[in-house]
Amino acid sequence: MSAKRFIIAGGGTGGHIFPAVSIANEIRRRYEDAQILFVGAKGGMEMQVVPRHGYDIEAVWISGIHRQLTIRNIVRNLLFPIKLISSLNQGGKIIRRFRPDVVVGVGGYASGPVARVAAKRGIPLVLCEQNAFPGLVNRWLAPLASKILLGNADAAKYFPPEKTVLTGNPIREFALVPRDEAARSLGFDAEKPILLSLGGSLGAATINQALLAGVDQLTAAGVQLLWQCGKRYYEQLQPQLPEHPGLQLMAFIDDMALAYSAADLVISRAGGSTISELIALSKPAILVPSPNVAEDHQTKNARSLSDRKAAILVPDAEAQSRLVPAALEVLKDPRKLNELKTGIEHIEKHQAAKEIVDEIEKLL
Repeated sequence: MSAKRFIIAGGGTGGHIFPAVSIANEIRRRYEDAQILFVGAKGGMEMQVVPRHGYDIEAVWISGIHRQLTIRNIVRNLLFPIKLISSLNQGGKIIRRFRPDVVVGVGGYASGPVARVAAKRGIPLVLCEQNAFPGLVNRWLAPLASKILLGNADAAKYFPPEKTVLTGNPIREFALVPRDEAARSLGFDAEKPILLSLGGSLGAATINQALLAGVDQLTAAGVQLLWQCGKRYYEQLQPQLPEHPGLQLMAFIDDMALAYSAADLVISRAGGSTISELIALSKPAILVPSPNVAEDHQTKNARSLSDRKAAILVPDAEAQSRLVPAALEVLKDPRKLNELKTGIEHIEKHQAAKEIVDEIEKLL
């Protein structure tokens, strides 16, 4: 029997790339001789990240529509039709040369050209939608898809029900340790509450500003803070912070398993992968959706938890006044913290990478 051949297309953000790598890893576990090719966007972060995980990747010349009206973005948008035609042509060449048995689109504009060409040629197309509100590319490709695999149940209403399966989003693997052990390993007092703030690799300006304004309130209340501020903000913030044993500022957290293990409450943006990690680990959270994302999909992601009393939603515009008070209210009231814990524990858990590859196998 000849080796199975898979194309995984998409990228643009870590929220698309790392789940895609998890899917590829699960395919390789089942099919040791599988041929796996990633397709990304020229200049996208996937072009550096994917090879580090041991997979081949090719690029197409494509980018998204820029919604903010600036001269630069207008010029970029004028190039979009040319890029689309070029990328469809490139996608056709990749399909002819690689001859995949199935194509998996993981979202982002890079998934569009190859996925569309494949489906038009009768090659099974599987779409993975991570968010509560589907991205433009997946809505465009949905009529051609064989299967649409959902990371968030709230997205089901946007797709034909006969095509959708709720699988959850693949997440990084975390080897959690007992909470008190993790706290001590990080240099915290295990007897006091620990607040973990995540801003992503670049950081979240609004969250950083709100925490800077409220850090004295947190430390005065006995709340310890593990604050991942992002590399672009670290040197700016460090000199402004008081020396305190319960305060740790980091540009990036290398051991996320230890950080999650220690945290009693998490502050974060609301990307699809983040939501899935919080659900998988049953971590109570305050979510501050980024306003700088397509079609405000992070707010919809956050509502998928807050509507179930599994998280607190604080709009970005209100973070300065509400974020720290909300954190203090939860951490100082065991009933409120337990309500959030119970809410997120009751959300259905998935072995997403396994379930996604189960669905892919049905099309081979």
